[in-house]
Amino acid sequence: MRLPRPRFAFCPVAFRPSRRAAAMAQLRASSSSSVTTFDYLVLGGGSGGLASARRAAQLGVRAAVVEKGRLGGTCVNVGCVPKKVMWNTAVHSEFIHDHMDYGFKIADVKFNWKIIKEKRDAYVKKLNEIYQNNLNKDHVETIRGHALFTADPEPTIEVDGKKYTAPHILIATGGRPVIPSESEIPGASLGISSDGFFELEELPKRSVIVGAGYIAVELAGILSALGSRTSLLIRFNEVLRNFDSMISSNCTQELEHNGIEVWKHCKIQSVTKSASGLLAITVTSSFPNKKPTVNTIENVDCLLWAIGREPSTEELNLDQLNIKVDKAGHIIVDEFQNTSRKGIYAVGDVCGKALLTPVAIAAGRKLAHRLFENKKDFKLDYTNIPTVVFSHPPIGTVGLTEAEAVNAYGEENVKIYTTSFVPMYHAITERKTRCVMKLVCATKQEKVVGLHMQGLGCDEMLQGFAVAVKMGATKADFDQTVAIHPTSSEELVTLR
Repeated sequence: MRLPRPRFAFCPVAFRPSRRAAAMAQLRASSSSSVTTFDYLVLGGGSGGLASARRAAQLGVRAAVVEKGRLGGTCVNVGCVPKKVMWNTAVHSEFIHDHMDYGFKIADVKFNWKIIKEKRDAYVKKLNEIYQNNLNKDHVETIRGHALFTADPEPTIEVDGKKYTAPHILIATGGRPVIPSESEIPGASLGISSDGFFELEELPKRSVIVGAGYIAVELAGILSALGSRTSLLIRFNEVLRNFDSMISSNCTQELEHNGIEVWKHCKIQSVTKSASGLLAITVTSSFPNKKPTVNTIENVDCLLWAIGREPSTEELNLDQLNIKVDKAGHIIVDEFQNTSRKGIYAVGDVCGKALLTPVAIAAGRKLAHRLFENKKDFKLDYTNIPTVVFSHPPIGTVGLTEAEAVNAYGEENVKIYTTSFVPMYHAITERKTRCVMKLVCATKQEKVVGLHMQGLGCDEMLQGFAVAVKMGATKADFDQTVAIHPTSSEELVTLR
């Protein structure tokens, strides 16, 4: 779902007394005094936790993973994996429009949401089983249930009345989508989150997506391409405002070009449901220097909130260990993933930084090597992390934005190279998309400190170029590389 890149403005989340009360009730209900000891306890069976536990076990450590739900976390179950399946489905829909231009006669094509949902869900289930088999193969014990830290002198967790401890405990419980409360927006609960998107039994006829981050952009693109009339409601003038300005501007234009109604400078006031089950969404639009206007979007059968994510921390009883968190509940860690409590660590989305599956995996594995292979300096380098947004067309980005580079090096020490073109694929098609590319170079050596692009194939192009950026390549290094023709990627080594 990239996941990604930390592309949301995380909102402070009010503490939920009901969850706290339930957690404390579970602790009071415990009748077990025995404690099972492991070398390594991992809370959370998502990508980061599983990777760390398995790597530790491969190093000879007795490890266990605690997970209540399906293994694989957000990425496998309601994020990257099923999202990519749906993006691929949407791409098929787009290419069908181009078949006639390439000489193919296409009969009446009908899309069946049920077929792809069944195949997608079966694939996810298969991955769940593979994750479990991998844990078994590496002799990592799986503890099913919800973990709570207890008031014991040594860090201890309780799961369904049984207690477990370890000298090293990793918190990798991830995050979850935010949905406004009824007090904030009356009727907000009538909408769904990105999790709910994967529960839809049929393609909505009329969809409204709220949000300007990558999840909002991706899901809006998928729904629109598959035939749902789609509106995207954003608070400002463009989407992806934390990306490079070129990407933000171009992506907004592509959304509109692809038939998505982008409602700018707007805020939802209320949501109501009619007897027929359809929603009416009252929206206030407040453009700068203009009088606010109120409009109603009617006959909506899918309202989807994609306004950010919150960490899954408040039900863990972290206060029992005095573990420091920020205002939104993210666990505060240092560069080595250490929390404020000795022997307790955290990786992944629960930390609120670089919310991407490969980041959690890399951080979790490096932590295991540091703890159990005595590689004391092992830590993840959070700079130059490549990111792809599966928009239409896809986005690839790594390194500093132009604004960040100017701030870091000074405007006089930054040089920008850009290009914009229609990919050769569209040379004979009626449907068109553009490809935009930017190299951000800094210092006299013109070191490439940022690379940003949107266009057909940019998702697959990025990985190799990210290696070059990570290695410190200069513009001269790019120039000395022979171009591959005819491709879009050749533009990056021929920029002038």
